[in-house]
Amino acid sequence: MDQVAAAAGVSRATVSRVINNAASVAPGIRDAVQRAIASTGYVPNVAARSLVTRRSNSVALVISEPDRPDDHSFLNRIFTDPYFGRVTAGATGALRPHDVHLVVVPTDSADHHQVIRYLRQGHVDGVLLICSSEHDPLPGQVHALGIPAVLSSRPAAPLPVSHVDLDQRLGARLAAEHLIARGCRRLATISGPLDIPAGSERLEAFRTAAGADAPAVIGDFTRAGGEAAAHRLLDDHPDLDGLFVASDLMAEGALRAVQDRGRRVPGDVAVVGFDDSSPALECRPQLTTIRQPVEEMAAEMAQLLVAHIDEPGRATRSVIFQPTLVRRASA
Repeated sequence: MDQVAAAAGVSRATVSRVINNAASVAPGIRDAVQRAIASTGYVPNVAARSLVTRRSNSVALVISEPDRPDDHSFLNRIFTDPYFGRVTAGATGALRPHDVHLVVVPTDSADHHQVIRYLRQGHVDGVLLICSSEHDPLPGQVHALGIPAVLSSRPAAPLPVSHVDLDQRLGARLAAEHLIARGCRRLATISGPLDIPAGSERLEAFRTAAGADAPAVIGDFTRAGGEAAAHRLLDDHPDLDGLFVASDLMAEGALRAVQDRGRRVPGDVAVVGFDDSSPALECRPQLTTIRQPVEEMAAEMAQLLVAHIDEPGRATRSVIFQPTLVRRASA
């Protein structure tokens, strides 16, 4: 900073005010200091700055999954499921202009105490929290810390925390209505896990539109899970002609199962997925699906979190995005 001050012909204190975006610096002096910073290659020491600002300029993306006895691939799914990659991309893009870095923290219930300790130690300024189970205690635990947080879905229990979500019921209804409109009469669905709000809401809304007795098999939001669930449905209901699958990744597996049975898509079985993620374009035929604007939702979460960090005590908000039907070849 002494070198920058000498190059700009100002005091060290003036350099500090420019670096910290103080409003009291005249534009001409600010420009001179910024030119000196560029010419000297000065970079602020983040550790030293955080002692003054009480900010880490980092936020955590905490991805919390419930314990499932038959699931040993939690970390693998975190880094291979397109949904989590889209969330990370959307949040990172929104945080970059604020010079805030994203730290990804996957966890299950066994590691919750480590996550809470990490957050309590002040490593990050706030939390973007994705919880898959409505029984997950982590949202309440994070709120109790007093750290700014934004949830990726409506909290199961009343909690004064901002959240961003999708109208899940509308999405499932759009899928059912599309299958009915194209002439399907024997509809079925592969849902997500029912302890996940998105899974239960999509199933309930689909059955409201398609009929309360519409066959359903519970899946796990994986490609292999979708394939296995589709085989079970076709074993029990070989005449089904319309299938709604609650994620594109499961739908990719379901398409494989349908075609392995010698059934044509969409001639014999029309298939609609959910998400509009990369698997929808990789399927053959390409997948008709319900678009969930994940990147935009994650960006909104990040913007809300920055606002809460900058303005402690700011009123909480809920932002609900609307799904849309994307027509492709599978239905």
